[in-house]
Amino acid sequence: MTTHHTGTREAWLAARLDLLAAEKALTRRSDELAQQRQALPWVRVDKAYRFDTDEGSASLADLFNGRSQLLVYHFMFGSDYKAGCPSCSAIADGFDGFAVHLAHHDVTLAAVSRAPLAKLQAYQRRMGWTFPWASAPAGGSDPDFNADFNVWFTDEQQRSGTVDYNYRREAPLTRRTGQGDDSSGAVATFATMCGTDVPTYIRDRPGLSAFVLEDGVVYHTYSTYSRGLDGLWGMFQWLDRAPRGRNETGVWWHRHDEYDRR
Repeated sequence: MTTHHTGTREAWLAARLDLLAAEKALTRRSDELAQQRQALPWVRVDKAYRFDTDEGSASLADLFNGRSQLLVYHFMFGSDYKAGCPSCSAIADGFDGFAVHLAHHDVTLAAVSRAPLAKLQAYQRRMGWTFPWASAPAGGSDPDFNADFNVWFTDEQQRSGTVDYNYRREAPLTRRTGQGDDSSGAVATFATMCGTDVPTYIRDRPGLSAFVLEDGVVYHTYSTYSRGLDGLWGMFQWLDRAPRGRNETGVWWHRHDEYDRR
């Protein structure tokens, strides 16, 4: 016997029409937010960022691949990780399908991580992905792309409480098991799945940054982090429409080649 309330088709239809009105209001609001997002001022990017790619050393402008718009997914894959973040991997599972359509609408979709290119290439082969993925290692004489776009932080920043992520200042890292009182079993699980510890794992963060190339000049137009990436999780968009929704009690997802190993 189901524990969920049941009703007649007529009752369902009445409730569905109420929900439809709310869904339409959300759609209109989402359209308004998209316009507000696109109206943000553009910020000229003057730093000479360099990336390691399958084609060799590349500039930020090179990552556009001949198009005028670039969407960069900041994929959590630190130099000390043994494998890419499982959450980022779940998001990236949809990239190849979308990238084809975006490319035909003057948009290049690419990922950038701190791990060395050879490590990214090996993981990409394992996952069966083909989207462009560039390495932007920290350190050296080049400007630090990951730090500048707030997706990589130093141990000193963690300990001193000067990590600014998702447009807010985080508390200092106070325990080896997590980020202050915000630590959770999920973070520890993901760190283990990446072959590292929690402090090392969370020095890299996920995000999305948008850029435009106009008259030979690159401009930064938008960045979002944390729950701002929800819309990129293809599986969650489907689950939100399933009878039991996300129905989460902890970390349930794995890399797509790991489910049969459980």
